[in-house]
Amino acid sequence: MKNKQPSTLLTKNKVGVVSEKDTLQQTNYLEAVKSFARLTYESVYVIDYETMSFEYVSENPLFLCGYSSEEVLKMGYDFYFKHVPEEELNLLEQINEAGFDFFEKLPADTKKEYSITYDFHLTNQNGKNTLINHKLTPLFLTDDSKIWKAVSIVSLAHHQHPGNVFIKRQGSKEQWELDLKNNIWRKSLKPTLSEREIEVLRLHAQGLTINQIAEKIFVSPDTVKYYRRRIFERLSVNNIVEALAAAVNSKII
Repeated sequence: MKNKQPSTLLTKNKVGVVSEKDTLQQTNYLEAVKSFARLTYESVYVIDYETMSFEYVSENPLFLCGYSSEEVLKMGYDFYFKHVPEEELNLLEQINEAGFDFFEKLPADTKKEYSITYDFHLTNQNGKNTLINHKLTPLFLTDDSKIWKAVSIVSLAHHQHPGNVFIKRQGSKEQWELDLKNNIWRKSLKPTLSEREIEVLRLHAQGLTINQIAEKIFVSPDTVKYYRRRIFERLSVNNIVEALAAAVNSKII
């Protein structure tokens, strides 16, 4: 029997012994962040809470308001003061205080499992407002478990208004929503979809129409419309575009 030749998947870039000098590259974590930023359509940046500045800002224009990433990097927090509407700066201050109070009470060994997400407007240099979703999670903690550095992902929001503040824990079905009026966190369960509802969403994501989805899963178009209504209700959205965004943000699809 002829021996099967090794696949280039296993041999093309097989690395031998890694030197001590090479292992030092692991300390340069920003290279990993930059690699991720090249692969995602979302904006990525790193906040340093020791210096209250940005340590890295990706080149994605969504978060830049017409500036270069280098210009936003130099601006740091001044970027927010210049490009977030004044009334929403107060909202960000409330979210900031409530969020850090929440994290402060968490066990130190679990803090990196949590992330916070919320929506606010950015105003570009031409005066146009864009509602963005801002997700943030700890990257490094200090010895006394304070958040030293955090990585943030920015994408278009799927809601219609600012706020929508949630804290979520990786691997947990629970989430906490900030009641902005009373400034308290309310615990609930993350939204879930049935297998058929997820299937319908995935087919929509592939660009199929209602009739095409119906044919694909052997149901009537009215049944597909029923699944869509259920999806909208479960995800608290108004249309399929918002549903897809919400499902992606919640890691449902």
